[in-house]
Amino acid sequence: MTQQPDAQPLAPDFERDLIALIPHMRAFARSLCGDAAQADDLAQDALSKALKNRDSYQLGTNMKAWLFMILRNQFYSEKRRSWRGSQLDPEVAERTLIAVDDPESTLALDDVRQALLMLPDTQREVLVMVGAGGFSYEEAAEVAGVAVGTVKSRVSRARAALHLILESGAFRRDKAPAHEAMAAIMAEVPSR
Repeated sequence: MTQQPDAQPLAPDFERDLIALIPHMRAFARSLCGDAAQADDLAQDALSKALKNRDSYQLGTNMKAWLFMILRNQFYSEKRRSWRGSQLDPEVAERTLIAVDDPESTLALDDVRQALLMLPDTQREVLVMVGAGGFSYEEAAEVAGVAVGTVKSRVSRARAALHLILESGAFRRDKAPAHEAMAAIMAEVPSR
């Protein structure tokens, strides 16, 4: 493999740490997008940007926060660009329901997934990071680029809103099969 003249070799620690964080990036991307394929594309784009801008990373700082900020900014940039287009999913008609042992628990979990999707992006983002991902408020604040108090406020509002949505049952129902709810929620939880 030949190296381009302007490309700099990766530092072994940078490369190792970057590779170790790929599953976390994919999970965080999934929490933002709600779709596995889009999340993988988003994570790949963010990794590409991180590699291109590796000179802006300061050794000794929190690489996870740096990568998540790149990913988050990429997500919002794409969202702003795509407001005019709408995506059609040709596979929706092909999906079928799968029988489970306890259909009520599957439906309840799917309600949580759909209620999460109704939260504003900024609230869902920090709730997933803090509530499901185990991030500290400080880590979430660094990733989101806001003050710690803002993260605490968003998490509090998100929890209250999620409770109200679940109590009212006023979900925006999507066509995703309920049996995929567990996988969708678990994909949003970054592993540590």
